[in-house]
Amino acid sequence: MKTIASCVEEIIISSPFLEEGLSREIINYSALAKELNKPISDMLRKPVKDGAIMMALRRHHQPLNLDNSVRLKKAFENLGDITVRSNLSDFTFQNSKTLIHSHSRILEKISANHQIFYAFTRGMFESNIIISTSEKENILKAFKNETLIGSQEWLSAISIYLPKGNSKIAGLYYQIFKRLAWEKITLYEVVSTTNEFTIVVEDSLVDKAFSVIKSLKN
Repeated sequence: MKTIASCVEEIIISSPFLEEGLSREIINYSALAKELNKPISDMLRKPVKDGAIMMALRRHHQPLNLDNSVRLKKAFENLGDITVRSNLSDFTFQNSKTLIHSHSRILEKISANHQIFYAFTRGMFESNIIISTSEKENILKAFKNETLIGSQEWLSAISIYLPKGNSKIAGLYYQIFKRLAWEKITLYEVVSTTNEFTIVVEDSLVDKAFSVIKSLKN
């Protein structure tokens, strides 16, 4: 049987921004109770009082997994180097039988230059390349027979070296995404390996995104 407390719990769990605001204690309980009155009344199919909702909000606490919380905290404290690379471009091509051959051409071209940023991701129907803008002409030449779906310049990448065992920690990526979303930072692309995590953002957002990532260590 649904109660006001269970309805409040359900709404908070499905609203990451609301959950974050409550955890930071920056949300007015009275105002939020008024806002939630209609949806909770609809869920219970009867009118409810703002005071009862406000009491449920004050009693709400996030379920604690102490072991995982400690592991999360330790992981963020042990984040490795944070590297920023600018002057990047993004290219998306439709998958084809010849795409891998075009890919091998560009790899051969840039293999000797370790200063070039390069990331390749293959999906079910399209493939994505993020590369230093200085190689734009080489990309267009190597992939001239492929179908270009879209491209974007003026991008920057922020790479974070993650501690070993990060793949066993629940919520690690969620915490990173949540912080970025809270600061209204739009991610253009995300690339990850076992111990390295890279976000790609537009140049105008890179300073703000870097500050958010750096603050995770604290």
